[in-house]
Amino acid sequence: MSTAFVTPPHGRSFGLRLDTLIRLRWLAVSGQILALVVVNLGLGFPLPLTPCLAVVGLSALVNVLLRVKYPVARRLGDAAAGPLLAYDVLQLTALLYLTGGLKNPFVLLYLAPVMISSTALSWSTTVLLGVLAVTCAGTVGLWARPLPWAGGDLPVLPDLYLAGIWVSLSVAVGFIGLHAWRVAEEARELADALAATELVLAREQHLSAIDGLAAAAAHELGTPLSTIALVVKEMQRSMTDGDPHAEDVALLRDQSNRCRDILQKLTSLSSGDAPFDRMPLALLLEEVVEPHRNFGITINVQVKDDPDAPVIARNPGLLYGLGNLVENAVDFATTRVDISAQWSVAGLDIVVADDGPGFSPEVSGRIGQPYVTSRARDRLEEDGESGLGLGFFIAKTLLERTGATLTFQNRFPPETGAVIRMHWPRKALAIETDDYATKGRGSD
Repeated sequence: MSTAFVTPPHGRSFGLRLDTLIRLRWLAVSGQILALVVVNLGLGFPLPLTPCLAVVGLSALVNVLLRVKYPVARRLGDAAAGPLLAYDVLQLTALLYLTGGLKNPFVLLYLAPVMISSTALSWSTTVLLGVLAVTCAGTVGLWARPLPWAGGDLPVLPDLYLAGIWVSLSVAVGFIGLHAWRVAEEARELADALAATELVLAREQHLSAIDGLAAAAAHELGTPLSTIALVVKEMQRSMTDGDPHAEDVALLRDQSNRCRDILQKLTSLSSGDAPFDRMPLALLLEEVVEPHRNFGITINVQVKDDPDAPVIARNPGLLYGLGNLVENAVDFATTRVDISAQWSVAGLDIVVADDGPGFSPEVSGRIGQPYVTSRARDRLEEDGESGLGLGFFIAKTLLERTGATLTFQNRFPPETGAVIRMHWPRKALAIETDDYATKGRGSD
């Protein structure tokens, strides 16, 4: 199964809640005021206190206006959150200009707006903020008021050292911003993929629920239908030869019998001893394989005909997960897909193997992660996860929820093809056999 990485649908951002930005800015304002007071009054460093407090006060004013004008629960997109973070960069630049520029150790605070953007906004907005932060840092490195200092001996830092600070800050903005964005992006991909998995599982469970509703309806309709059949039978007995309504009553009796047969079929879907509630392993595998037999690929299911074969509870997640793996094997197979099952007192093993190209070495370690996909055949998928690389992820997630452990590997040369092995401990599946706990049974 030659697999390639696909670009996930994350050109968008999740945005930032306005309340979050306001709270972070209040934290910054409080820290800036505390720093100014401690440096000026505590350490005795001469500061242009009035201009500095004016810059800090402007941020407080912006916060108050945002709080009054907009609801705190409002979520801001890149177009709104980006300029607000850019303002924070410019406000920090004004403070650094008044207090020494790159010589001020608080120059590291340029990283804060870039980090916030990288975790919640798009990559393009993060890059623009990073460029703005680096440009502003270079500006205050060239033009800034002297660093406040107590005493007559002011420290003189070489220009080369200041250039090194600017370079290190630029590297930190780029590296930390990229790293934080990548980690946040992976979290967003995983959240989206899990949401898709939940949607698929909910759809399968909904279909199973329909079976139960049909069976319940059959039970409820059984009594009135029996009454109708009894009345029709009595009417037919009371009719004389040549009665003009005899044909209509006979037709009515035939249709009531037909309804009874239909209700008996629906009743078989109930949760008692219904074949669709608990299924022998061979029947379960055949249900999984049947939709994929018409694509020109031979599917060989090997399950030993054994009266002690496991009987497994019909689980929508189990059926969908196995079906997805079989579908993928059929997609990439050249001529044949082999499915085999083995069971013992330890548990159940199912192997799905094909004779296709196998897993690509460069991505074999990421099989089962979201947004890793490729299609061998140009046939369209009807479900929403087609082409997004979620097939393996959804199948793996659903099967692991049933207690399975999955391994992905290629056939040993000179054979080609992918092999997917699934193992369930006996306690993980609802398995019922007479002698299953006392003796092991297997199939080749």
